Amino acid sequence: MLGKNSHGEDGGNMKEQIHNELLEFIQKCPSVYHVIHSLTARLEAAGYTPLRPRARWTLRPGGKYYVTRGGASVIALRIPEEADWSGFRLSAAHSDSPGFRLKIAPELAGNGYVRLNTEPYGGLLMASWLDRPLSLAGRVLVKTPAGLESRLVDLDRDLLVIPSLAIHMDRSANEGKKYLANADMLPLLGGEDAAGSIPRLVAEAAGVPQEALADGDLYVYCREPGRVLGGAGEYLLSPRLDDLACAWGCMEGFLAGEDPAGDSVAVCCVFHNEEVGSATRQGAGSSFLRDTLRRVCLAAGRDEAAFQALLAGSFLVSADNAHAIHPNHPEYADALVCPRMNGGVVIKYNANQRYATDGVSAAVFRTVCEAAGVPVQCYANRADLPGGSTLGSIADTLLPVATVDIGLAQLAMHSAVETAGSRDPAYLLQAMSAYYAAPLPPVDE
Repeated sequence: MLGKNSHGEDGGNMKEQIHNELLEFIQKCPSVYHVIHSLTARLEAAGYTPLRPRARWTLRPGGKYYVTRGGASVIALRIPEEADWSGFRLSAAHSDSPGFRLKIAPELAGNGYVRLNTEPYGGLLMASWLDRPLSLAGRVLVKTPAGLESRLVDLDRDLLVIPSLAIHMDRSANEGKKYLANADMLPLLGGEDAAGSIPRLVAEAAGVPQEALADGDLYVYCREPGRVLGGAGEYLLSPRLDDLACAWGCMEGFLAGEDPAGDSVAVCCVFHNEEVGSATRQGAGSSFLRDTLRRVCLAAGRDEAAFQALLAGSFLVSADNAHAIHPNHPEYADALVCPRMNGGVVIKYNANQRYATDGVSAAVFRTVCEAAGVPVQCYANRADLPGGSTLGSIADTLLPVATVDIGLAQLAMHSAVETAGSRDPAYLLQAMSAYYAAPLPPVDE
């Protein structure tokens, strides 16, 4: 819980430290593969042991473990010391953000230029990517004497730009222009002498000769560093706040909030591919979470009937950011259910179950936050505007557990850079620490 720190300073300085840690995390995670690498390194530093999907799992009471899938999703587990645990305490966020993926034929030459051959990933705000310093990051598969090896790569330099067309040549640019992914949004690499640069630069970043490259998954990312802004330093401006703010907050809360009662297995998930529907082998719509929890039950000597009973006693916090009321366009928000940045953790509601929150799950999570001193606000779409969906309702189709959808209020969701409240990451960390640290309140439905 936030309060006095070791120097006797109040929670304001602690909140500043927390949002700086978040910005540092985002800065070192230019791709989903870097996100999972950073999170697993954090888990290993905290004493968590990797589980191998191909091996039989032997899990000891009090053990701490994690398992990955596809190099882009991770599930961390903490087993209670006592053997009579009665459910799973879960949270889930996602590792991916909208952007551009590099095609297998990476370069386009013409008119004296070399551009990258890309396609959009997810529902991005295209105009926000114009005229910004960009680079490439992801993973490559390299050929070695022992077989194929996956390696992280980050070209880590101001390498690319997607140049706007001058207003003199497009007088409609300020009148709701529609940008074409295969024409307006191709990143500029250099002049015609830059041909062949991408395979060479990627091989150098991977530390292998060019002929050793077998394939890969590379994405354009925005090089803008995260920063604090506002008259009182009340905002954060950063790429990938959706959803790395929640991925970071859930994992840090999971690590901080060890349940002394030991009534449930603590689980923290970070999934890939939420921005494209989650229906992949490493997405929230896959069997990854259900398979993992079933294997935990089998390792504990429990059968399928026991597994189903455990799910009935489980709870999931699905964490993905929410829309703050916009300063210039308040008309797009519900008149009464419109969260504000720095107002605390947001509980998200939707009548058509694009968010999985119901009265029971909201009441449970609200009670946790109130006990921890964390402010709570609510979000619902304006009734005539369809909103986005997220992990909770998708995961629930495979794992029927009580679920609440939460997030942090932000502006410019799916922009190359987004804006959020500088105090809200601390609220999320405080809420998730409390969620993992105490028994959930009993519910009489």
